[in-house]
Amino acid sequence: MLMSIGPVEFEVLPFNTDGYGHTHEATYAEKAVLGTRPPLEFVGEGPEAWTIQAKLFPEKFGGMGHLKKLYQARSSGRAQYMMRGDGVLMGWVVVTNVSERSSYLGAQGVGKVIEVDISVKAASKPSAGHYFSLLADIFLWNR
Repeated sequence: MLMSIGPVEFEVLPFNTDGYGHTHEATYAEKAVLGTRPPLEFVGEGPEAWTIQAKLFPEKFGGMGHLKKLYQARSSGRAQYMMRGDGVLMGWVVVTNVSERSSYLGAQGVGKVIEVDISVKAASKPSAGHYFSLLADIFLWNR
């Protein structure tokens, strides 16, 4: 496994992630001061986000079900747990955007290569009830 977001596991086949970016921000309050650069007051952590690039080759290896799970994770609005393939826990995230580009369309209109861009943002740990429903969904999605 290369990475996982909730029920979606990125592996070499069929749903391959070939790159990701990670950004961290800090938030500052700016105070207007006459005649000088405004001092900045640190007010806390800002957003933390990841962008993940992935590819599917549905005609050869399948994987369209993984894409469907990803869309369901985004549309649910629920926090998902993200983990890197080496076991590093990335924390709770929400899927904010999923976009796909298909190329080399087959006879049924499905691309032979589908490139997927996924945007996620760090989220707070869910409540116990939300966590239980998330686990139930993972078991149902992986049937």
